[in-house]
Amino acid sequence: MEEKANSKKGNIVTENGSIVIADEVVKNIAGLTAMEVEGVAAMSGGIGSGILELIRKKDFSKGVKVEVADNEAVLDIYLAVDYKYAIPAVATEVQSKVKLAIEAKTGLIAKEVNVHVVAVSIEKPEGTPETVENA
Repeated sequence: MEEKANSKKGNIVTENGSIVIADEVVKNIAGLTAMEVEGVAAMSGGIGSGILELIRKKDFSKGVKVEVADNEAVLDIYLAVDYKYAIPAVATEVQSKVKLAIEAKTGLIAKEVNVHVVAVSIEKPEGTPETVENA
C-alpha cells in the first residue's frame, strides 16, 4: 500500500482514500507521552495574567501547541518539572519520547519538539505540590 503526504495539513493519502489526523489528536499524544516521563510534574496550560495554569491528568492537549504542514509537525510543550530532577535531562527525555510517539502513532515527522519548562514543582509535606513560577 503506497502512502504519500498531502502538502496542505499532513494528511496521508492511500490507495483507499485519505487519513486526516486532527491537530488535537497530535496534541493529546504529545501531552500524554510527556506526562509519562519521570520528573514531569504537570503540563502547563499557559501563562495568563501572571498565573500559571497547570494541568494534572486532565486535558493534556492544553500544554501543547502544534503546527502541521507537509507531513511534518512542530511541537511546543509547556510543562513543570519536579524540583528533585535535573531539568535538561527531563526535557531531553520528553523531546525524545514525544518525537518517537508522534512518528509511530501518526506517521507524521516530528521535525521539532521544543520543551518550555515554565515552572518547578515542589512537594509540600502533606503531599500537595506547590509550583514555583518563573515570573
